[in-house]
Amino acid sequence: MNRSTGAPLGLIALLALLCAVFTLLLPGSFATLGTLQSVLLQIPELGLLALAQMLPLVSGGINLAVVASANMAGLAMAWVLVGGLSALGLDLSGHEGLLIAAALTVGALASLLVGLASGWLVARVNAHPILVTLGTMSLINGLCVWLTRGKPIAGFPEAFQALGSAQWLGLPLPFWIFAAVCLLVGLYLGSTRHGLAIRMVGSNAEATRHAGIDTRRVLIGVYTLSTLLCWIAAVLMMARFNSASAGYAQSYLLVTVLAAILGGTDPMGGFGRVSGLFVALLILQVLSSGVNLLGANAQLTQALWGATMIAAVAARHLLARWRGRARAPAEPSPSRSRSVQPEPL
Repeated sequence: MNRSTGAPLGLIALLALLCAVFTLLLPGSFATLGTLQSVLLQIPELGLLALAQMLPLVSGGINLAVVASANMAGLAMAWVLVGGLSALGLDLSGHEGLLIAAALTVGALASLLVGLASGWLVARVNAHPILVTLGTMSLINGLCVWLTRGKPIAGFPEAFQALGSAQWLGLPLPFWIFAAVCLLVGLYLGSTRHGLAIRMVGSNAEATRHAGIDTRRVLIGVYTLSTLLCWIAAVLMMARFNSASAGYAQSYLLVTVLAAILGGTDPMGGFGRVSGLFVALLILQVLSSGVNLLGANAQLTQALWGATMIAAVAARHLLARWRGRARAPAEPSPSRSRSVQPEPL
């Protein structure tokens, strides 16, 4: 991918190729409006979690707690929606709008607390992001399973469920929400001082610190925003499944890293584009839908995702080497570079 352009042309070409292949293999069943709606309905939750993973990666870190944070926020909101506040003396059962607003507020506050704590540990304590987020993931998963006994919480108001099933202009409403979040995050990374600071920290944290930028504040903001994106993903998952559980979307964790890196995010930090992530998610979902329509084993989808990841990394490495050789100045011939020395007497 050319970093100087916003269009991930290689990924778009791969997406077009996959669509053409599945259209030929599945005439009349793949290239349909129903398939398009199914693809776009599956993307938002994974896409928001991938965005939540992309931001720490750009900053040179990682967030292994994205799925756990989403499930935690979902359970917190579900507890409110099924009447948990009545135990605290606050009964909102007759006020559906206030009940939903209270649930969203509780979920956002819980996510904000987790994000601030994770960012503080990474930035202030200088602990490695892998250790911090791995510990956060284990802590959240353990507490959620213990508090719920591993059982889902279900039965939400119809107005809340409508968020996951509604359509606008023929496309699922969750997809439009995801697209709007992508646009905002893209503008944030590309057009704000904090977005630029995130990329600078990922490229060289020490040089960024010497440039007068508070890198600790930047990192705290990164992990806070990452966890808030997990909260939005939790809202969409709850609305679509009409339930929340500590075990939902556990297989998404590695896929979020896969989608981010496939979309062009540098795993070493410093670079990442939302447009590339968006196209990468389409590629992964087209692969999944095509394999399902072919009737193949679901495990084949994960194998193809892994193969796509390996191929993308290899292609990027080879392209970088080829560009490096093309830009390298031609070495002078020995006859021209050798200086003439006087013969010894």
